[in-house]
Amino acid sequence: MKRGIEKIFASKYWWLMLLVLLLAVNYLAAVFHARVDLTKEKRYTLSTATKNLVKNLDGEVQVDVFLKGDFPSGFRKLAASTEEFLQLLKDRNGSKIHYRFISPLDEMPGGKTTYGDSLVGMGAVPINLTVQKKAGESSNIIFPVAVIRYKGKQSLVNLYPGASGRISQDEINSAEALMEYQFANALDKMTKAKTPAIAYAVGNGEPTDARVIDLERTLVKDYRFGPFDLSGGSVPAEADVLMIVKPAKDFSDDEKFKIDQFVMRGGKLLCFIDNLYAEQDSLAFKPETVAYDRNLNLTDLFFRYGLRINTDLVMDLQCDMIPFVVGGSMDNPQYEFLHWNYFPLLSPSAGRSFNKNLGYVASRFANSIDTIQVAGVIKTPLLVTSPNSRTISTPALISLNENKNVPEDEKFKRNAIPVAMLLEGNFTSMFKNRITKSAIDSLTARGIQFQNASAANKMIVVSDGDMVLNELIPGDGADRQSVPLLMGWNKFTYTEYQKQSEFGKYFIPVANREFLLSCIEYLVNDPAISETRNKDIVLRLLDTKKVTAQKSVWQFINIALPVLLVLLLGWLYQQLRKRKYAR
Repeated sequence: MKRGIEKIFASKYWWLMLLVLLLAVNYLAAVFHARVDLTKEKRYTLSTATKNLVKNLDGEVQVDVFLKGDFPSGFRKLAASTEEFLQLLKDRNGSKIHYRFISPLDEMPGGKTTYGDSLVGMGAVPINLTVQKKAGESSNIIFPVAVIRYKGKQSLVNLYPGASGRISQDEINSAEALMEYQFANALDKMTKAKTPAIAYAVGNGEPTDARVIDLERTLVKDYRFGPFDLSGGSVPAEADVLMIVKPAKDFSDDEKFKIDQFVMRGGKLLCFIDNLYAEQDSLAFKPETVAYDRNLNLTDLFFRYGLRINTDLVMDLQCDMIPFVVGGSMDNPQYEFLHWNYFPLLSPSAGRSFNKNLGYVASRFANSIDTIQVAGVIKTPLLVTSPNSRTISTPALISLNENKNVPEDEKFKRNAIPVAMLLEGNFTSMFKNRITKSAIDSLTARGIQFQNASAANKMIVVSDGDMVLNELIPGDGADRQSVPLLMGWNKFTYTEYQKQSEFGKYFIPVANREFLLSCIEYLVNDPAISETRNKDIVLRLLDTKKVTAQKSVWQFINIALPVLLVLLLGWLYQQLRKRKYAR
């Protein structure tokens, strides 16, 4: 081999052969991409589900990423990570995956509107950042989103959930960890031949007014969504999920039978239940109100499945704020924002991967949940309170005067009180051994087969009905029509697009919409896609003590050592040439 190398360099055309070899290597490197992922968390490795999803695409996918512009370093890093991930997808199926980066300030084709205005119309929530420049400070509107287009469909992908609003490195890392799930989930929905159907139960006092605008707007994008009156016939067979939100009237045995048999046939149940009557509006007329049981008649049904919603109220020191009158006069009251312990900001439990990397979820007068030992059913908390929480039993007196004094912290000692629960397993019918033979024969004659138990199934029960409802604020137009906010947003402290509200500093971004979507996705979609939320990207910070102590060593390794190596190789090359021509 040594003689072969010497012959090559002995030839007068050795430089031409070296040039051809260099061009060949570069061409092969451009055509064939390969990398070895040496990161502990496998940052640059796609899951099997994502690989199969991209491999089986039968149409072209266009991804437009709106992270182009003068951004802070954190968002520049997020843009670079997004490009790296999209390149991974392109490496799997280069002929079908295409992507580009666009500034939201650019005008769309036609020149009538900008991309940013179009994104707001699609439901994107921008972030208003103050960017430090040489000439001073300037406001910068960032849309950390991407739009995927496939076979005439389009889907909005949120690249930065912004769990706490701190815009920290931790949140940037969480956004990068969620990136594969966000893209894979959107592609999975767009490639499905059948769109899952969600039946919204009505007839028991469930909200059907403007408070469900954001709920409907959120779900109709990716699901077939419509109302269903339980007082009518059985739940339609094509319904994949039966959704029950904040009922106010009790359920009859006939209605519970329809719910029960829907679950026994494999239907998924998603409930947001207020077990107590406790409303913020009641405090607008007098400074105190009493929370009392709604008597919904659902306790025995949930008990059979494995849980009980308690008749109590959860209080938490980790909570949202509302304005209180702290002085002034009747004509000119003075307001101050104070924490309201009845509005807990719930944290996702670490029990399930589909709930991972979720921000705070805002709740209003929530109840605690207890689990019941039921064979074959696994119970997993999804949302829990902070370590500084408590419960109060009914009859519970809710008073605005509570905030005149600092809460007694010694009472807030409970940790991780469950407010949302996932049940998985084989459920037993509440009507097993209770329904008569004549009733079963009557059902059979109508083509309905009574089932005592279900196959492997799952349901989610949340003890707060306001969690998925939106608040309304007065409009600015001449008609003064109310404007719906996003679900979970506090109408007193929200921040408008491109306009900082008077109390914007108290605004806490919440993940109510993301929680709702993640629940439904887990119930109806491919579980393997949900598992991609498991990915973690560890933030490895430098040890400042070691940096100070070993500064000179690493400066030598990074600056002087490469120069010395080049000089050494040059000297060795000259020595070889001297030995060769000395003969």
